[in-house]
Amino acid sequence: MTTGQDLLELSPVMPVVVIDDAGDAVPTARALLAGGIGVIELTLRTPAALSAIERVAAEVPDIVIGAGTVTSPGQAKQAADAGAKFLVTPGCTDAVVDACFGTGLPFLPGASTVSEAMRLAERGLSALKFFPAEASGGVAYLKSIAGPLPSLKFCPTGGITVASAPAYLALPNVGCIGGSWLTPKPALAAGDFAAIEALAAEAAKL
Repeated sequence: MTTGQDLLELSPVMPVVVIDDAGDAVPTARALLAGGIGVIELTLRTPAALSAIERVAAEVPDIVIGAGTVTSPGQAKQAADAGAKFLVTPGCTDAVVDACFGTGLPFLPGASTVSEAMRLAERGLSALKFFPAEASGGVAYLKSIAGPLPSLKFCPTGGITVASAPAYLALPNVGCIGGSWLTPKPALAAGDFAAIEALAAEAAKL
């Protein structure tokens, strides 16, 4: 895996996971893998995130582990050092994009406007995160920009459900979608990894 385009082809759904307890990271990754999902985006939203990435990278080598919610240059380096194989950003400041390039890892920079997408395309990036998807216009928005931006493909994330997922995946400029519904907080809190595996199996069929 060497490019952002490769990331879009790993799975129809990229699980977007918030881990509060690093001890949950490995069983969560194993449950997703058992359900047929070979990728996981662990968001840098909690103090446990970097430790969680380290554990998954070391103990679940068959899943492609990435770091999401990269919002500063330092986080890009920390995530790479922790063992992340790719990075995802919610937005696209020059400093963050430069830092992501600096890690040598493939990454999906976030964009929610045509101008942001065009700026990223100027930097040689053709695989982007569309965030926040539902709040930014959803399926209708992505349809409307496919004509003027034919070389770009997106991973829309934010507010997407298992019910709305097929409409996104049917778009020619969508490679995969990001979904937080695969790892609901109640299941993580209860240690119900069988439920996560079942949700993953459902998502893998989309």
